[in-house]
Amino acid sequence: MKKKHPPGLVAIVIYKGFVALLLAATSLVLLLALKNHEALVTLSQSYVLEGKLEIIEWLLEKVINVKRSTLKFSGIAVGIYALVSAIESVGLWYETTWTKILVIGLVGINIPPEIYELIQGERTVFMKTLLDKDLAQKIG
Repeated sequence: MKKKHPPGLVAIVIYKGFVALLLAATSLVLLLALKNHEALVTLSQSYVLEGKLEIIEWLLEKVINVKRSTLKFSGIAVGIYALVSAIESVGLWYETTWTKILVIGLVGINIPPEIYELIQGERTVFMKTLLDKDLAQKIG
């Protein structure tokens, strides 16, 4: 007879699986941007942009100005995190003991940088991106 999983666990597993897929897609995009960096530069120079597509121009500018080593590191790091998230999701589904340790580790690893940012009064990269005036003007 199949064991019925609690609804909370099912929700967490679905969320973790979705995050793993999203991170894997992000990793793939970063590594493809690294591989096709010259093509992106050419595209950005020859691409005729209208007023509606300013956000594409802004995004291309950001990707082109990032160092190749940073793109490579980011793509690999996000890919590893996607793999760990997928493993975590499977472990949670099968309710293994090692998954509890993995979850504590993954949650705990984010705490020191958050404490540092709170002490220093710095905003996270996500908040800086959200509050960026250029982005707000382009969306609004």
